[in-house]
Amino acid sequence: MISAVKQSALALGTADLVRPKSLVAAPRISILPSVCAVKNSNFQLSTRKPLYLPSLEGLGFPSVVKPRGLGFKREAYEADRSENIEISLQEARSAAGQKLKIGIYFATWWALNVVFNIYNKKVLNAFPYPWLTSTLSLATGSLMMLVSWATRIAEAPQTDFEFWKALAPVAVAHTIGHVAATVSMSKVAVSFTHIIKSGEPAFSVLVSRLLLGETFPLPVYLSLVPIIGGCALAAVTELNFNMTGFMGAMISNLAFVFRNIFSKRGMKGKSVGGMNYYACLSILSLLILTPFAIAIEGPQMWAAGWQKALSQIGPHFVWTLALCTPGGLCWKDVIKMA
Repeated sequence: MISAVKQSALALGTADLVRPKSLVAAPRISILPSVCAVKNSNFQLSTRKPLYLPSLEGLGFPSVVKPRGLGFKREAYEADRSENIEISLQEARSAAGQKLKIGIYFATWWALNVVFNIYNKKVLNAFPYPWLTSTLSLATGSLMMLVSWATRIAEAPQTDFEFWKALAPVAVAHTIGHVAATVSMSKVAVSFTHIIKSGEPAFSVLVSRLLLGETFPLPVYLSLVPIIGGCALAAVTELNFNMTGFMGAMISNLAFVFRNIFSKRGMKGKSVGGMNYYACLSILSLLILTPFAIAIEGPQMWAAGWQKALSQIGPHFVWTLALCTPGGLCWKDVIKMA
């Protein structure tokens, strides 16, 4: 009896412990949520916030060595940017200073040009010898520049024979234009002389077209029409018209046009420029003009005219001549070439 119960209990325990695999439900351990669970939940993916990844060192990976120089790239870029801004500001200030300098030069040249025209006309009315007046103007300017070079106020130019050879035709044209303008002012009003001389752009275009073969756009030719018309109207309506004065202004225009052409073609590539260039031009023009002034007018005429001017005007004539000669032509043209 007891053995039967034990056998039945043993059989029951064996049956309960050993069951088919299909009937036993193995427990499932899920670490990650299933796809279905994700789909069923109210899950929204947002792209507004950045995705932060842990460093490789925190995950047990060895540290990555950074290339040298990358740590200073931002600082170098900021430094270059600030330097570029400073350079642009310096360039803007330099350009503004250059414009102001040119404006001062232009205003000074215009003021001295007015002074020269007024006092030169006074001198020519009392002392009608334009060849001597032109010579004194060139002599004063040349002397002033020689003194500046000797005292090291201005640096002396480095010249050679080729430079003076190339400068010779420029000096000839400059001498003719200078004397012709002075002769014109001695015969007619200063205003009339400068009205005729304002037609120099027309001469420049015509000479460049006929002799050099240069072409210009149509607006350039059309702009010459009012210039030529204004000069013609002034010549017709001038009360004190004088043919010598008119021709002197026309010759001066033509001579200065050739001076510019010779200067561009012959002096190209020369190191001398600006004030020193005009000083050398004045010295060479003085050497060219002096023999002609002596031959045409002469010391006897100058002496007689000097005595006549002193008797009519008095000592003020000397001061007028002093203001005309150095303060007029030489300084205004030196500033123009600066």
